[in-house]
Amino acid sequence: MKALWYGYVTGPILGVLWAFVVATAIAVLLSFSTGEAFRPGLWGSVAMGGLVGLAAPRNGARWLLVLGAAVIGTALSYTGFGPIHVAQNVGVGGHVVAGAGFGVALAWPVSVMMAGCPRGALDRHEWEGAVIRFLTGFGYIFFTAAVAIPFYVMVMTSLKTQGELIANPLDFSIDFSRGWGLFRSYEELFSDFNFGRYMWTSFYVSVLTVLITLLFSIPGAYAVARLRFRGQRALSRSILLIYMVPMIVLALPIYIAFSMTGLRNSILGIVMIYPVTTIPVALYMLQGYFRGLPAEIEEAGLMDGLNRLQVIWKITLPLSLPALASVSLYVFMIAWNEFLLAFMLLDDPSKFTLTRGIASLNSSEIPRQHLMAGAVIATVPVMALFLGLEKFMTRGLTAGSVKG
Repeated sequence: MKALWYGYVTGPILGVLWAFVVATAIAVLLSFSTGEAFRPGLWGSVAMGGLVGLAAPRNGARWLLVLGAAVIGTALSYTGFGPIHVAQNVGVGGHVVAGAGFGVALAWPVSVMMAGCPRGALDRHEWEGAVIRFLTGFGYIFFTAAVAIPFYVMVMTSLKTQGELIANPLDFSIDFSRGWGLFRSYEELFSDFNFGRYMWTSFYVSVLTVLITLLFSIPGAYAVARLRFRGQRALSRSILLIYMVPMIVLALPIYIAFSMTGLRNSILGIVMIYPVTTIPVALYMLQGYFRGLPAEIEEAGLMDGLNRLQVIWKITLPLSLPALASVSLYVFMIAWNEFLLAFMLLDDPSKFTLTRGIASLNSSEIPRQHLMAGAVIATVPVMALFLGLEKFMTRGLTAGSVKG
């Protein structure tokens, strides 16, 4: 059953909503990249969004609407009615980028959202399709902004000088005339603040945490998934109960125990306590994967004369490489980014992990750009590691392992 009002109302409503999204995104992007003031305009966005939504072609070429919206957006940027308010000291190029960018980013997506929808009555399927396309586009912009904006601000701040930050803390543009001087904060971190030592400490502590976690979690997860013993189900369901107790509650007992045993302010103590926080989640992840492996392959290995440990080493683990990679990366990220225990147990700067070293930069005596540079150094290696292992983690090594 078709509803007549859907065809005449859906386009303008989606156009207005999308205009708000685009105006805000472009204003923020231009403000961050140029350091000038760009603000979304309410009434200009409403007017252009409604008109574009009403005039959006349902089929055929969209270039005429896109060109018209770009021209109108540029013209309105010189008035107080524009969809994006531009500061008075911004030149013609800024007006063109703001107005034309808004027009293109508004007209083309709205035309795609309304593609296949007639101007008259719409059925439920056509209306839901348009709404879903709008929500998809909004989701891409929202989550991209939520991830990219903090990282962009962090990187741009790390490339500033103290004078630039004092003059305009909200200017996140780059002065390329400084050349290699842009990276002065990073150079000083390694030369004056021993960040090379911090990175090495975090690296080998994280690797040791991964190895210890796998050493205990692999046999434990296999036992829960494959063997039959009293209390198996209770153990399987209670593995993650440790996460019901906040770490801050355990902080004081851990501090007292480590102080009494001489493990506080030592790398050995950190390596001992980190796996306690990672083994439960590794057990939980691996037991689910082991349950999904075909039991027939392991039974065939047992019939060929392998014992249980040989079955695990020669059959189960090779088939579990994607899960092992996922667990290893997850545990590495936990250990690399862990802060509370390191902050509580480490006082000697020569033994600081990277996060503990970054915390030491949070001082009024140290320029803010050094703190941001330290945050970038802590973020980039894990990001690169994740992107490098993502394809390997999602690959299914068990495809075709069981016939029939």
